[in-house]
Amino acid sequence: METASFDFGMIGLGVMGRNLLLNMADHGYNTIGFDKDPAKVSSLESFASPGTTVKGVNTLPEMVKQLKRPRKLMMLVPAGPIVDQVINEVLPLLEEGDIIIDGGNSHYTDTLNRIKFLQDKKVHFVGMGVSGGEHGARTGPSIMPGGDVEAWHELKPILEAVSAKVNPPKNEPCVAYMGKGAAGHYVKMVHNGIEYAIMQLISEVYDVMKRSLELTNDELHEIFKKWTEGEMSSFLLEITSEIFLKKDEFTNNRLVDMILDKAGSKGTGKWTSQDAMDLPIPVPTIDTAVSLRDLSVYKEDRAAAEALYKPKIKLATKNKDRIAGQLHDSLFAATIICYAQGLSMLHKASAELNMEIPLKDVVRIWRGGCIIRSSLLELFTFAFKKDPRLSSILLHKKTASLLKKKVIALRRVVSLCASAKVPAAGLASALSYFDAFCSGKLPTNLIQAQRDYFGAHTYQRIDKEGIFHTEW
Repeated sequence: METASFDFGMIGLGVMGRNLLLNMADHGYNTIGFDKDPAKVSSLESFASPGTTVKGVNTLPEMVKQLKRPRKLMMLVPAGPIVDQVINEVLPLLEEGDIIIDGGNSHYTDTLNRIKFLQDKKVHFVGMGVSGGEHGARTGPSIMPGGDVEAWHELKPILEAVSAKVNPPKNEPCVAYMGKGAAGHYVKMVHNGIEYAIMQLISEVYDVMKRSLELTNDELHEIFKKWTEGEMSSFLLEITSEIFLKKDEFTNNRLVDMILDKAGSKGTGKWTSQDAMDLPIPVPTIDTAVSLRDLSVYKEDRAAAEALYKPKIKLATKNKDRIAGQLHDSLFAATIICYAQGLSMLHKASAELNMEIPLKDVVRIWRGGCIIRSSLLELFTFAFKKDPRLSSILLHKKTASLLKKKVIALRRVVSLCASAKVPAAGLASALSYFDAFCSGKLPTNLIQAQRDYFGAHTYQRIDKEGIFHTEW
């Protein structure tokens, strides 16, 4: 009979699952993995570092019986019915107190249902966001577990060991308990919504420099490289600068110029927008990013419209350096506003859905390993440490002081894009959100009057309490 000698089991040995398992092994844990694809199982051990203990098995029973109690199993499989299928397959093999982790991008409502289902079976279930891609999984991701506190304490040593680290020599681990219920997957969902938005903003700034300023890929590389070395440093800017240098293996062109302008998505951005509307909380820059990805799919219609309307991009023949500087500041401002929308959504959801999400820990663990890591998160960490109940990062004085300096450029760039016929819906939505947020009075009084006129929906007054209706 085989002895229980393994610390952690992984179900799903795709690149993410395999790399995270190897990461654990590198930190001294004995790891074992299972996949329905025999090729992935047979190749697992060949990727392991010398001196580590990694084993691949071909059946779930073979894996489970070799795990130490309480057994710790993680699924990294596609979100949806497959997750439930795996749970149903492994459940008969488990005992009271064992832990199942879903490390995929599951919708938080599915996670809530699975928590309830497994509570009755006395098996712990943890919905856990993981950000950092395949490289982060191998070298240190940002990890967002939520739900079962008892399970979190059992998993904490392993997760802290394998997570990204920031602020040497302190080496603070980029993992923390994200709150009750499905908080881990909810935080990851909003993380991905912010990711959608920032990528859209970067693409719009690139579009201005490519089509209006007519900068070369080498010039774009230098500009983005300079930006990532300054106050706006971030992972997404860093990889963007590298993208411009990559040559296409089939032509003599740069690869970026050979990629079709149709963007795919896996649904998490859409989920963020949908849930924001249900709360309700405004996240217009995330909404716009989702919509623009959808619009990109209609390539034939866009080409037909271009032929019909014949828009001519206005070229900026002078002051390219000045415009590039304005683009830097506009991207910086819009990125702050984008983070503000996502963090406000988490603040609202924490209360409405009773998740008790610690925003100070959310921004702290996003500083390393994850896709949206940036220097701004140091500022936000300071802000939420000072006021953990801060409803909007835009109300933090140091953030406001920085944003006041940058938003001037955002206003100029949005105007420039409109006149140059370069689409910049993400930048424009960020500016509009900021202007509306900073307006003590909005024209919604007229909307309320209209609603009462045609539908007797009532309204409130500025001079007295109560609900009113008028026969218009």
